[in-house]
Order: sequence, then C-alpha cells, then structure tokens
Amino acid sequence: MSDSPVPLRSKVLSLVNRVLYPPLLAVMFRVPPERIHHLISRLLRWAGRTPVVRSLVSASLAPRHEVLASTAFGVDFPSPIGLAAGFDKSAEAVNAWGQIGFGYAEIGTITGRPQPGNEQPRLFRLPADKALINRMGFNNPGAEAAALKLAEPRPGPRRVPIGANIGKTKVVPVEDAIDDYRFSARLLGPLADFVVVNVSSPNTPGLRDLQAVASLRPILAAVLEVAAVPVLVKIAPDLSDEDVDAVADLAVELGLAGIVATNTTISRAGLDTPASAVEAIGAGGLSGPPVKQRSLEVLRRLHARVGDQVTLVSVGGIETVDDAWERILAGASLLQVYTGFIYGGPVWLQELNDGIAARLQAAGYAGLQDAIGAAAR
Repeated sequence: MSDSPVPLRSKVLSLVNRVLYPPLLAVMFRVPPERIHHLISRLLRWAGRTPVVRSLVSASLAPRHEVLASTAFGVDFPSPIGLAAGFDKSAEAVNAWGQIGFGYAEIGTITGRPQPGNEQPRLFRLPADKALINRMGFNNPGAEAAALKLAEPRPGPRRVPIGANIGKTKVVPVEDAIDDYRFSARLLGPLADFVVVNVSSPNTPGLRDLQAVASLRPILAAVLEVAAVPVLVKIAPDLSDEDVDAVADLAVELGLAGIVATNTTISRAGLDTPASAVEAIGAGGLSGPPVKQRSLEVLRRLHARVGDQVTLVSVGGIETVDDAWERILAGASLLQVYTGFIYGGPVWLQELNDGIAARLQAAGYAGLQDAIGAAAR
C-alpha cells in the first residue's frame, strides 16, 4: 500500500485519461448505445478471462488503499464503490469488475425465466445532462443460465463480492411474483455473496406496485426463506417519503441486510436536454446527475429512520469525490455507480477510490467504517 492516498501511477493515469477519454467517448457515442454496450461487455469478459490481461489491468486500475476496506452484512468489501445492476445482465464479466477497480458488482437484473426485454431502441444518451434513459425491460438469459455463469471459477488477482439482482419475469402474473422471486433466489443465492430484490424498475408493468408493504412483505419473506446469503431490497426514488419510511420499517422487521437506494426515476424535472428531445425518447428510467438530489434525500431519510440497523447502499448521480464522500457521511456503507462509469471511464473509478482514501486520511479516520453516517452524529 502506498503511503500517499493518491499514488503516482494514479496521477499519471488521470492526466492521460483527461486527454484521451473525451475523444474516445465522442467516438463511442457515434455508435448506437446498445451496440457499444455489447462491444464493451465482450471486451471486459475477455479481459476477465485472460490471465495476462487480467493481471495488467488489475495492476493499473485496482485500488490498494487498505483504509477503503470494510465489512457490511458479514461480507468483506475491498472498497465501497460497486457496479450497479444493469450493466452485466448475464453475469458474463463477473471476473473483470474487481480488476478494473470496483469493490463489488451486482449482476442482472436476472429474472426466473429468460426474456428478450422491450423492443429496441431502448437505451438513450442525454449528454447535456451526463445522463441515460433506459427501458430495457430486464433483458437477460434467466436464472438458470446466470447460475451457470456464477458457478464458473473466478481467479485473481482481485476477486470481489458479486451480488445477484433479481426481478419479476414480465409474463409472470403479479399474483405469482412470490414464486418467481423464490425460484431465482434459490438458484442464485448459493452462488452469490448477496441477493438484491428489485421491485423498483419502471420498465416492467406493475413491478413498482410490489413496493407497497403489503405486496413486498411476502416476496421478501420468500426470498429470505431460500437464500442463505444476505438479502437486500432496491427501491425507487419516486416513492413518497411515507412509503420510504414503510419500506425501512419492513426491512428492520424482517431482518433484511440492506436497502439499495435508489433505482432510476420516471421524473424528467430539471433536465438541460431540450424537452422535445426528451419527449421523443419516451418512457424509461432516467439515471445520472438528475437523480442525485432525490437519491441523497432518500439516503438521509433512511439513515434517520433505521440508523445502523440496516446497511444502506447509495446509488444515483454520483459523479465526483465530493458526491461519494457526502453519501458516506450521510450513512451509506456502500456506493454504486453506472452512468458515471459510462461518462467517466475506468480511470474515473480509480479517481473516486483515491479521493475517498484521501478524504479519510485528511479527516483522521482510521478506516471507512468510522466515517459512515458521521454527518448525522
């Protein structure tokens, strides 16, 4: 471990990144979003499976700050920045995420049955807002295929926790949702480090109705019954404050390991992208900086409600070290990114890790866990 929170190699990579990544991003943005996503996913899968490449990438990008390590719900995390669900929908690149600097990753969303998702185009960029809109519709190979991928060996040099994010199969009636979630949890639970129950995507009809406590309780109870690993629930930023409180209380009642807050939003407020362009895109979940404020509000409300009884995972609009540090001080034990990774690249991820380590050192904290929720103390 380097004595400095920002090693020389990180400073050099950051400088190179500022010069090279913007034009590279401009080129990638000339390719349809879903096509470039598949290309990058294949590249990451190859990197994670090729020993020499895997080692070189890990040596360049994986953080080595011991101060970032923490334990949440019994799982050891080398750093708090994780990949949010939605990128690795088929668990193809599970061995790449730790090598490029993530402290953990969620695969999925995985449904009980395979499904193609919604019609294309279904992924859209809003460069003026550094945001994305998606209406993917849980396109994935299904729980059985994902389980086979999770069962494959994950050699080092950096093996990080992998969570399985599970959702409802679109063709399964709402009244059969409990069995659908149970099926996925039974298959994926033994192979993952934790399971996240997703009831908050706006792209599956009727799914968000399952966030109501009366509907959510039996689903979570069923998953807890069959999953031998920690179980978390992921909620939407569009919930009312009262509903956020209700989910928090339910999490404590059932003994959930954590709450992931928040998913994408159906709101279109405050965008710099012209309204006509946004309207032309149509329905879908908005991610990135536009959801930042509400995500932070929900985090603070959850922390005030449950304290350290439930682990809080904050996701939504994290762009800078300031954003990440604010979430930790507000009570987040873990963070997740997706859209910021698209716009910033893997070196941006390294900058977040280096920046958090520097903040911890400057504030005199012995480790990450000492800083969690410090703003509320």
